Amino acid sequence: MSQSAGWRATRWFSLLILAALLFGLLIVHGPLLRLPYFWDEAGYYIPAARDLLLTGSLIPHSTPSNAHPPLVMAYLALCWKVFGFAPVVTRVAMLGTAAFALFGLFRLAERVANTEVAVASTILTAVYPVFFTQSSLAQIDLAAAGLIFWGLGSYVQHEHIAAAIWFSLAALAKETAILVPLALFGLEVLRPLIPMESGKKTPRKGNSFLLLLPLLPLSLWYAYHYRTTGYVFGNPEFFRYNVQATLQPLRILLAFGLRLFQVVGYLNLALLTLAALLAMWLPPLPDRDGGERPRIALDVQLAFLSVTVVYLLAMSVVGGAVLARYMLPVVPLVIVVCISTLWRRVRLWRGVVTIVAWAFLAGLFVNPPYGFSIEDNLAYRDYIVMHQHAEQFLEARYPMARVLTAWPASDELTHPYLGYLKRPMRVARIENFSVDELAEAANLRSSYDVVLVFSSKYEPTRPLLERWGIWQEWKRRFFGYYRDVPPAAAAQILGGHLVYTEARQGQWVAVIEMEQIMEASR
Repeated sequence: MSQSAGWRATRWFSLLILAALLFGLLIVHGPLLRLPYFWDEAGYYIPAARDLLLTGSLIPHSTPSNAHPPLVMAYLALCWKVFGFAPVVTRVAMLGTAAFALFGLFRLAERVANTEVAVASTILTAVYPVFFTQSSLAQIDLAAAGLIFWGLGSYVQHEHIAAAIWFSLAALAKETAILVPLALFGLEVLRPLIPMESGKKTPRKGNSFLLLLPLLPLSLWYAYHYRTTGYVFGNPEFFRYNVQATLQPLRILLAFGLRLFQVVGYLNLALLTLAALLAMWLPPLPDRDGGERPRIALDVQLAFLSVTVVYLLAMSVVGGAVLARYMLPVVPLVIVVCISTLWRRVRLWRGVVTIVAWAFLAGLFVNPPYGFSIEDNLAYRDYIVMHQHAEQFLEARYPMARVLTAWPASDELTHPYLGYLKRPMRVARIENFSVDELAEAANLRSSYDVVLVFSSKYEPTRPLLERWGIWQEWKRRFFGYYRDVPPAAAAQILGGHLVYTEARQGQWVAVIEMEQIMEASR
């Protein structure tokens, strides 16, 4: 076979794998494809992409700019231009990025280990709850992670120019992706000081400066953003919440603990990492050639470790919300290393992987015994469905009423393009449903007619850290924690009457009718 024919065969085989991954994702995500937009989708990414579609502006105007690079929003706008503006188009488009990310991970794992490890790593990543839910959501973290996997695949093959291009695209998907080439560049600088297996120090690669190339397009984006808006890193409130308010030593330490848990233990991931740690006590299995099964090369493991550590440290310092999706670029790397360890040392490694896969699937449906973001498993579907029902009830029964509620329901009620209502409703907004906020709203009863209250977070019945009163104080002080007032108590504080309630697996939503509406209807 000629070289060109072999290249074409490889290309078609790659397209076949990508198509198979996309088809599989479409099948398992089928019931989720028509869901309205959720949380940060509705609050930023969909409005920003829609502004780009309608006006051609890279800077959103219907929502304050967060200075996120525009690559994913431009991709969505292009898909809407071709196929129409609808949630199903958005979901399928994002599943395309998820399939591309999984293919990039498969390619990376196959290069650093073998096909068996690559297949198992891809399957486990696909069913890991955080990756699964993010696969169809219009957010930027998974797309950036996928481009990072492709970049790492090129990096470990010493394809420096290709790696620089992939990392540049990743940084244009999400700015924090720049951490990966910077971590690798730092590793290259320190490489001459690091002894490897032979005891000799590895020389630094001459092309390592190409890893700094992704700084250029990201810097150009920030320069353009500053010229257009007067701000470099997003609107002042966004910068305050995600940077200025996080620079406290104790908060950074607590955030690091949470980030470390997200990387090695979150949503049943502990089962895999514990299995890999226990496997380290076993000797390597014999290979077919009589030697022992090989491990991932130490320089590759060191590269993965460098990226993971830098992400852990950086995401502990910045980011007002300690969301698990921010760690998507590194969690699959942990999965690859763990599965390679099991393959190398455990005879029944496929059985262990199967058990972990079932645990991940269970994590999609069963909420953990600790607080977590509802976007991290199928709890987000419960949220969307309950909000659909409650807001359609409001639209049918109180079409002209003024509705008191909090974000993101305030956007769901006022922007029909988000998929919840056919017509916008008038909204009076409060920050949250804490006792203090509701008590203040009770003094302004004439400014609203009905109230839509809902749980803003999942609260386990018996949280693991409930006995630690100091943990509750730290959550309030550093992470904006507050307790949502239950529907009956909220109605009592506001002086209204519950007319609609719905609850699903620890989440709830309710509509409260105020006295002026009741009196007017008599």
